[in-house]
Amino acid sequence: MPAAQKFRRKDLKKGENLCDHCTAKCCRYFALPIDTPKKREDFDHLRWYMIHGAVSLFVEDGVWYLMVHADCQHLQADNMCGIYHTRPQICRDYSTDNCEFDDDVCYEKFFETADQLWEYAEAILPQRAPAEREAHMQLPVLN
Repeated sequence: MPAAQKFRRKDLKKGENLCDHCTAKCCRYFALPIDTPKKREDFDHLRWYMIHGAVSLFVEDGVWYLMVHADCQHLQADNMCGIYHTRPQICRDYSTDNCEFDDDVCYEKFFETADQLWEYAEAILPQRAPAEREAHMQLPVLN
């Protein structure tokens, strides 16, 4: 028996709603643009956000984003909106025309853990002075 094919946007029949076939990707996170980190302190602040869990960072078209992974409290078991008629304006403005339904997201940069971000920062920032590097090695590693 052949594997079930994934439903694609192009398979939508006239009058059908794309949301009826979706897992509500757009209701499971929000992302906010942030200033591009330039200094070690900037990366350390971002690292602090990430160690709180359910947070990642990505870069798209040169813009850095903080992504918070959290389901909308009004998302129902059928992946539909429980407050559809009174939903926030940002939800009303959102369109399935450009939604990520069948988008296999690939960002310029994507950091899922604080360690990944810190490794990137260490690779691109100027080397620390030996005394500063030694002092940093004494600090506990944050996961």
